[in-house]
Amino acid sequence: MREILDIINREGPLPTAEIATRLDMSPEDVEQALEEARARGILLRYGAVINWESSDTEKIYAFITVQATPEHGRGFNEIAGYLSRFDEVHSVYLMSGTADLMVVVEGEDFREVARFVAEKLAPVPGVRDTATSFVLKTYKMEGQIVDKDSTNQRLAVTP
Repeated sequence: MREILDIINREGPLPTAEIATRLDMSPEDVEQALEEARARGILLRYGAVINWESSDTEKIYAFITVQATPEHGRGFNEIAGYLSRFDEVHSVYLMSGTADLMVVVEGEDFREVARFVAEKLAPVPGVRDTATSFVLKTYKMEGQIVDKDSTNQRLAVTP
């Protein structure tokens, strides 16, 4: 299943027959593996990688570190689950280090994200502190180089 997931992670949805040919498998085996991945919650959805900075659409991202007080018997799951339900929230991660949670928020402008933090995130019970960092420029996203200036520059290789 790993090889199938690697292919669709890199290239998106492909015809089952094409994946089967590449991996020397039957299309039925590929389809069965994909169904199993969906049923187990491994394959959640297919999506495009979009460089919003190159589009006419205004969209910004902010990475917000959250320090929280875990609830007895539930840890950080209750807070993370609550935050995950906001439409503005792109991703939520449990972290090691100084932050407990990393919340990725998307909005149309800085003010929209600031309002989200002030009015929705900070007042959540258990949230002790937040620190917001805005994405100013994206160079690489989801394994794809998006900065046109850096695509033709190869890293130096020495023996």
